[in-house]
Amino acid sequence: MDRTAIINTIGIDYHTPNIEGGEYSYVQEAGSKESLIRALGRTPEHFKLDIRFEREDVVVLVETKQIFIEKDELQLAEYLQEERALHYGKKIIAILANTKNDKIRVWKSVIDDKHLLEGETVMDTMEHYVSLFDANKQNDREKVLKNTYALNELLHKKDIKESLRSQFVGTLLLHIKDLVKKIGATKIDDELKDKINALFELKSEKEIRAGIENTLTELLDGSDNKTKKIELLQRNVLTDQKVRALKKTDWIEIIDCILLDIYRYIDTDSSEGQDILNLFFIAFNKYTGKADKNQAFTPDHITEFMCRLTEVDHTKRVLDGTCGSASFLVQAMVKELADCRKGHTEAEGKALQKKVKEENIFGIEIEEKAFGLSVTNMLIHGDGNSNIKLGSCFDHKAFIATADPHIILMNPPYNAKPIGIPNSYKDSWTAEQKKGTADPTKGLVFVRYFSDVIKSLNDKRKANGEEIKTVKLAVLLPLACAIGTGKQITNEKRLLLENNTLEAVFSLPAEMFYPGASVCACCMLFTLGQPHIKPDGTTRSTFFGYCKDDGFIKKKNLGRVEQFDEEGNSKWKAIEDEWLDLFERKAREDGKSAVEKVNGDDEWLCEAYMKTDYTKLTAADFQRTLNNYLSYLVKEGNVYESSDSCVDGDE
Repeated sequence: MDRTAIINTIGIDYHTPNIEGGEYSYVQEAGSKESLIRALGRTPEHFKLDIRFEREDVVVLVETKQIFIEKDELQLAEYLQEERALHYGKKIIAILANTKNDKIRVWKSVIDDKHLLEGETVMDTMEHYVSLFDANKQNDREKVLKNTYALNELLHKKDIKESLRSQFVGTLLLHIKDLVKKIGATKIDDELKDKINALFELKSEKEIRAGIENTLTELLDGSDNKTKKIELLQRNVLTDQKVRALKKTDWIEIIDCILLDIYRYIDTDSSEGQDILNLFFIAFNKYTGKADKNQAFTPDHITEFMCRLTEVDHTKRVLDGTCGSASFLVQAMVKELADCRKGHTEAEGKALQKKVKEENIFGIEIEEKAFGLSVTNMLIHGDGNSNIKLGSCFDHKAFIATADPHIILMNPPYNAKPIGIPNSYKDSWTAEQKKGTADPTKGLVFVRYFSDVIKSLNDKRKANGEEIKTVKLAVLLPLACAIGTGKQITNEKRLLLENNTLEAVFSLPAEMFYPGASVCACCMLFTLGQPHIKPDGTTRSTFFGYCKDDGFIKKKNLGRVEQFDEEGNSKWKAIEDEWLDLFERKAREDGKSAVEKVNGDDEWLCEAYMKTDYTKLTAADFQRTLNNYLSYLVKEGNVYESSDSCVDGDE
């Protein structure tokens, strides 16, 4: 970008040259070179900045190069020091910009890695750079997570039951956001708290609840099935006996806690803020059980991994047919909203974000409580018109066709009641299985259903002379689906490979769902619409990853928590990058991965094909393996008093 384009983009009205040629000299600003030396405390090597902008207390410094290199950062840093020496107290944005292309690097306040704004990839307006210093726009993940625990303790003291807290907190957060907006507050502080408290003091408990309901009604205006959503939110929150028992002082104390200890530290307009908001909501979701103990809410870092695995970006439509509290959908939306900003100005990014919220996110959930959570979750993230249906995915084929997804993310129920599964998917089941209480395919039938829907859509495309469309489907399933050789599971695996490719299977941590369900799970990745057998009759290769260690550990009252190294870097992030790198390269690495050609009769698990790295084995590893295997046998009901009574549990 040339200098004229930079000036016009940021704003010519804020351009502050002080010498001919449009440059800005700190010597001239100081009055003399000697004055600059005195102010700086040393003799500067550089003192002529290419372009400077100023608006009130915010300054933008731009140094242009044909193609900038790392040492140019030192020159820009010197200009920043001179700016601070002569204009103490100014807030500074510093930019390196190429003139041969549009590449830029942007720093806030200091030129170092910590203050590099990685999301700033295109030149933007002065208004945008001023907004980066908005006192009300701050993210503090550590404070939010710490205060979330304190908020949970407060709700416990107020006798709000655990199963209600997620929905309750989410609903109150929506009401607080609405109040802040209507008051027109630009800063979250004690003054705002006092204003909100004064409003609540004038209301009765009944009027407080009515105000919250009114907020939800306004937020859902224009939403599909609005009446049902309001009804569920009322039933699950506002009419609950414990909520109705709250006194005015209780409401004020809880509202103050959420406002000052949570909402103050989340900038919901930023991608990082959206991510923190998601972590906050999930912290309460773990207390909300589903009808089946084997239906668990997916941990946030696993949903993020699966979004990266399927390459979610702002151009993709994402569907979750068993969406629960919408953790996959929120994670996908957060990823897409962040992607909207890459390579775009703030205004362009907001237009793309609006499109993402309206057109890219689709979900289906059958359980009313989980559906209510999903609606609240999407509302919290700014999506009041989300395309989430209440009902069984088996009854919404037309909705799936309308969504026409590029990506399907799922954690289906592993023990769904057979009565809710269409008869066409139970042809090979025994009479006893059809009348039973649990799906003998342990969730694989849901994958086949979505495979069939995509196939029917592709059949229509072929009939119309159009190209078929492939869809990425990432699903969490119990290990029994990968290692089982029983009739029903094997049959599902064979049928799936007729029209789809098994791209990868990741063996996941044994206690991934702790403190919820205890089931051991794996992540399977399919390409729907691409047969596993190539046209020449050969079999496509499948990647198998042994991903049992995700860098999380169990902690009392906190569940599984992320660990960091001595330098403060997330262990999980490094592990996640390694998992994805091995998959992308389809690399075979002892103790970590394998690549094999498999069919429906084979085991779909890394442990069956991976070579062991014996140099890293210890006696503790051997004992842990025995313990895990014994635990699995006990859980599956395959351990009896007689030592010779351990049998294969598959039928």
